[in-house]
Amino acid sequence: MFFEITPETLQALSRVAETKDGADEMHNDNFNRRSFLKTVSSAGMFAALPEAAFASNSIIHELAQPTPESQAAEAKPRYSIKFAVCGMSHDHINGMIGAIQRGGGTMVAAWGGEPDKLAAFKKRYPDVKIVATQDEIIDDPSIQLILSSQIANERAAIGIRAMKHGKDFLADKPGVTTLEDLAAIRKTIAATNKIYAILYSERLEVKAAVHAGELVQAGAIGKVIQTINIAPHQIFQHAGDAGGGGGRPDWFWNPVQYGGILCDIGSHQVDQFLYYTGSTEAEVAESQIANVRHHDKPQFQDFGDMVLRGNRGLGYVRLDWFTPDGLGTWGDGRLFILGTDGYIELRKYTNVAVGKQGNNLFIVDKKRVTLYRLQQPDPTLRPAIRSRHRQPHSRSTRPDPMPARRRAGYQSPKKRKTGPPRRLNRMFTPTSTPLKSVLLKVRSSARTIT
Repeated sequence: MFFEITPETLQALSRVAETKDGADEMHNDNFNRRSFLKTVSSAGMFAALPEAAFASNSIIHELAQPTPESQAAEAKPRYSIKFAVCGMSHDHINGMIGAIQRGGGTMVAAWGGEPDKLAAFKKRYPDVKIVATQDEIIDDPSIQLILSSQIANERAAIGIRAMKHGKDFLADKPGVTTLEDLAAIRKTIAATNKIYAILYSERLEVKAAVHAGELVQAGAIGKVIQTINIAPHQIFQHAGDAGGGGGRPDWFWNPVQYGGILCDIGSHQVDQFLYYTGSTEAEVAESQIANVRHHDKPQFQDFGDMVLRGNRGLGYVRLDWFTPDGLGTWGDGRLFILGTDGYIELRKYTNVAVGKQGNNLFIVDKKRVTLYRLQQPDPTLRPAIRSRHRQPHSRSTRPDPMPARRRAGYQSPKKRKTGPPRRLNRMFTPTSTPLKSVLLKVRSSARTIT
């Protein structure tokens, strides 16, 4: 399998409209669409590194919370755009809709081909007009952007038709499953000057992943050497919009339709590898796929991994469908970023045996270990890391971090003297993340395990 990103592709897919500070109005439709698409991600970049992030040899526990200014910015989006849904085969469409709405988008119409998905959609969005055919969406001149989580191998055709009708297109991952479709997409982008975007939510919609990008770009861990992505998933889920809450459709088990595990789930991880290492060209040096458990679905791939080699870094990706119910979420996604001066670890969706909250970012540099929690933690859970310099409490107000263990006869270790009390609890101001899409030239050569 080979991945190639040309400068022309990056230029076509990542056009960003530049504006002057304080501009209040969009100058034209072309500016409107591109500016909007580059600012709709809910993840939000954080303004700067904490000023004391590299100041002393200690463990710092930071709770990052939105400022009133950032909350006001999210409540009153700067741009507005009319969009529609054309295909809702995967429940990811709900997250895609949410991202566009947070950026100021107004959903005006929707089409879906599966009765069960359409019924759930109507219940969730009762005020949205439901149309009978895709053509009613694509031919509507008032619609500027089309979203689709249609069956994966059908997304390219919808996107090409959308671009030819003067609309930009946002696809669920994977945005393309064959080389032929990729060539047709590139040709249409060049001919129409429209955007074919893919929402890689594991980077763009995960606050810890966004902040990791800020840290890497600021040089917090030096030059990136390698990324390791561990991406377990769950086939049958109990709740949420990740898919699988009501069982899986027939196309889910067919690699021709979903693209295979390396293309389907793996596209998320390749996107992150390219982003964090800064690579513009890469190849899969080695890969393998397997169907370990699901022998009643002989074509399904429930495990895969690959070794990546880019022009600016190395990478390893492991993918599977074996998340157990006991975890409490669909997957324990981990990302490790190794640099010349330190490393970063992300525990994206949970912190096993510590707390249920996600968006945990650990950074280890030459001076200290820092944990960023980029969402408000559950106050009933024991903190994952306590600062060496702890905030003092009076005897009457100091919280008991382990009440159950104390009741069971737990004895605290002997207290040690520490330095002056110190604990950072900063407020980070999110800014928008560009909604980029990276289309990959793929040549499949995965080795199958039997």
